[in-house]
Amino acid sequence: MESDERLAVFLDYENLALGVRDLGTTFQFRSIADALAARGRVVVRRAYADWSFFASDRHDLASEHVELIEMPQHQGASRKNAADIKMVVDAVEMAFERDYISTFVLCTGDSDFSPLVHKLREMNKQVIGIGVANSTSKLLPSACDEFLFYDRLEGVDLPSGSERSGRRRRAGAPKPPEAAAEQPEQPERPDPTEQADDDATGTEQANAEERSPSLAVLVAQTLADLSSSSGAVTASVLKRTLLRKDPTFSESDYGFRSFGECLRHLAERGVVEISSGPAAGDPEVSLPERGERELAFAAVADLVGGAGEAVPLSGFKDRMRKQRPGFSEKTLGYRNFLQFVRAANAGGFVDLRWDADAEDYLLTPAP
Repeated sequence: MESDERLAVFLDYENLALGVRDLGTTFQFRSIADALAARGRVVVRRAYADWSFFASDRHDLASEHVELIEMPQHQGASRKNAADIKMVVDAVEMAFERDYISTFVLCTGDSDFSPLVHKLREMNKQVIGIGVANSTSKLLPSACDEFLFYDRLEGVDLPSGSERSGRRRRAGAPKPPEAAAEQPEQPERPDPTEQADDDATGTEQANAEERSPSLAVLVAQTLADLSSSSGAVTASVLKRTLLRKDPTFSESDYGFRSFGECLRHLAERGVVEISSGPAAGDPEVSLPERGERELAFAAVADLVGGAGEAVPLSGFKDRMRKQRPGFSEKTLGYRNFLQFVRAANAGGFVDLRWDADAEDYLLTPAP
């Protein structure tokens, strides 16, 4: 118990409740409490509002042991931000006075709280944000260590037919079984992360990954960065790094119930390898030494060897896609195609050199 993280939860209730009402439902603190239970022990729960506007919500919050901080606004515009100011003052005071609180949970979508987030992080506190997707400023999630969208939390029931705006499936996400059951039977379409049927589809997929990386690309690139700087990488370290890159990252957006299930899926596809780690339930994760990468290197060697002459690097990626539709060096952990070809050169698959006359790299068969 002593090793548990201690959490203090602060709710900008007007911002949160109005955002939830726009979804066509009522606010439920239980969904937030359940999500935070996996992250530590909640020792402070405070909600700030003029409760004359939210009288019907008082009982539910009180039953969840939330302390209701009354900030009346009937005195005019001068009191408009009184609840926000009181919440900021209380959070900073608590950060100074209660060293045992390691994590502050700010339930709001208002970007005005960004300075508070920065100050708490300067004080070596972890900050988790919670907001409604539609009413959350784009500036706030990136400031936090982790950001949860209320309408994505387990237990939040939205009216049938309402669309969870923040629940759009990301690239590489498996189709939910319930969605498949609702649709009439149609010809099976290829998974966006699988090989496409033609060159145009492969090019379209690669361009899409540049704009919004798929799960495989995101994990492979992050793992490559970690491996080069810290050696062995555990699943917990990988997950924390993914959250630092994108505080809104959640494996549930890709259709997985846990991060371990997500990693097992990627391991089955050959994107990563999993082995026993230093602690039970926290395996080591690495990029495959062989497998898909070796096949891609071999494809480079075949194309270069079959050309009968030196092949310029410009345009070579398109030739790769014709042989391996859907090819992307990013799923193998490389940031760009030149880095991938240099790795093939280092592995002895091809010879890569700069040609000043051609003003391009030339590929020839390995000696």
